[in-house]
Amino acid sequence: MGVKRWAAGLAAASLMLPAWAQAGEAGDLLRTHLYEGTITEGLAAVTPLAEAGDPEAKFAAGLLTFVDGLQGVSQDLYKYGATTPDTGVLSLLGMMGTGAQTTPANPNPETITYEKFRTLLQDLVDSMDAGKALFEAAGENGDYVVALEPLKFRFDADGDGTAEPGETLGDLLGPAFGWADVPYPDGPPPGQKKKGGEAPAAEQKLEIGFDRADAIWFAGYTQVVAAQADFLLAHDFNELVNAYFHRFFPKSGLPMQDQSNGRIAMDPSTDASIADVIAAIHTLDFPVIDKERLAGVRQRLLSITALSRKNWDAILAETDDNHELVPSPLQTPPAPQGVITLEKVAAWRKTLDVADRILKGELLVPHWRFTKGFDLKAYFETATETDLVMIISGLGALPFLKDGPVASAESFAAANEAFGAEWLGYAFWFN
Repeated sequence: MGVKRWAAGLAAASLMLPAWAQAGEAGDLLRTHLYEGTITEGLAAVTPLAEAGDPEAKFAAGLLTFVDGLQGVSQDLYKYGATTPDTGVLSLLGMMGTGAQTTPANPNPETITYEKFRTLLQDLVDSMDAGKALFEAAGENGDYVVALEPLKFRFDADGDGTAEPGETLGDLLGPAFGWADVPYPDGPPPGQKKKGGEAPAAEQKLEIGFDRADAIWFAGYTQVVAAQADFLLAHDFNELVNAYFHRFFPKSGLPMQDQSNGRIAMDPSTDASIADVIAAIHTLDFPVIDKERLAGVRQRLLSITALSRKNWDAILAETDDNHELVPSPLQTPPAPQGVITLEKVAAWRKTLDVADRILKGELLVPHWRFTKGFDLKAYFETATETDLVMIISGLGALPFLKDGPVASAESFAAANEAFGAEWLGYAFWFN
């Protein structure tokens, strides 16, 4: 199921070596409920502690809220019969690419509509914003460390009321990504064989210590998710749903369901797939229906860069070495190839500065067709439609062109020098 790969991808950066740390009552509750998949019960247990001011409990409540939001999307997608044979619903949100189908689709899905899909996205945004508030509060102070094994996190992905064996993060990562060295806490899923034999006992325990800096890191990631969902919600994308979403929800009552009988050049299935892609491109002209929400996407993006700076301030202030989610140059990296240097930290900070200048309209985005630059701030604040094809081809970009400095490769020279071809992986990791 698409959301399982998405949740797995978001947590993939959490795979670390064993570490031991003392946790308080909230940390113990968090561990128990994440491992048992009782997210709602966990939230009820830690919320009073968080409201009493315990920063560790605020982190616990934030992480449970974050997971609950992802789990809710998973349950909705299953309810509507989402499948990922060739692509994924959440690739539309820029979350994850294609991957193996890890669980069967719902054989008796409910009918999905454009309005129901918008509700799904709004619920996700609400969960992410609630999680952000808790994570930010947890990142203000506190010397807590909560030791967790992310591969044991359990999800009720299909909404049947039980987080069953085979619904742990470890069970989902292996088949979703084809990784050979990911242990399966519940054993390989049905039909899956663990590549390369069983992992050594030491590899079966992948534990990290979550601390104040990680709370800030998670706060940023809530906005990575929310910004993309909010971007869609700011628009009317009903025609895209009608033209293409049957590819994601093949048995959920959408207009083009099972309309693959004719043939043009190849075979009915292939020709229909090509026709649907063309139709999807043709419908990528979304009227803006909520200007405040679209403008708010820019503010979310600015909050991500601000939280990243704050995260690095917290990381660099640490004096321990407790197998960090993101280590400082003085801490042990999660893997030998993941060494962090002062040069990389400085390059990342410069990249954040460039991103802020672009989002503030001080540095323009280059357009292949024009000498002027594209003002991203003006787009977010004044656009009445987002026609991707016309923006790329040129006509749709005209209202947002202006004179001024234009971003170039030189703008990102520090990042290119520090990270090279691996810059995308570092960007995902650093947030």
